[in-house]
Amino acid sequence: MFIDGKWVEFAKKSIAKSVADMLNGEQIGGKKKSAIYYDIWNIKYLTKFKWDDLTDEIAYKSAIREQKLNMVLSAAKREKDFYLSKVEKSLAMTEIDERMKKKRKIQEESGSNAEAAPVFFPHSDSLTSQSKPGLSTDVLASVFGGS
Repeated sequence: MFIDGKWVEFAKKSIAKSVADMLNGEQIGGKKKSAIYYDIWNIKYLTKFKWDDLTDEIAYKSAIREQKLNMVLSAAKREKDFYLSKVEKSLAMTEIDERMKKKRKIQEESGSNAEAAPVFFPHSDSLTSQSKPGLSTDVLASVFGGS
């Protein structure tokens, strides 16, 4: 006979059947002050059930539990990594802002302001309005008799 928590294994099938028939539905008993005195046995003989089936089921459930635990841990790790990356980005942005403020403060103290003097570039429109290269207006006026 082997006992494991809620399971009992007998060496002979006939003994297991007789014990199950004899104890099923009977009062557990013991001393009247006991907490389980009025409880009732609930014993069943499981046909075509082997001990290996029970251990396989326990191993399968523990493997599933382990897999779920690994999934939860990996999800928590991903969330932690995401959070830490956002914190690092935030710290980098605050450092950049502080450097920019410090640079502006130094520029204001020195009196020069780089943003006050904008740089203008000539547009292509001004290039087309220029006269074509070639004869000047003085030469043309003398040829055609202009004054």
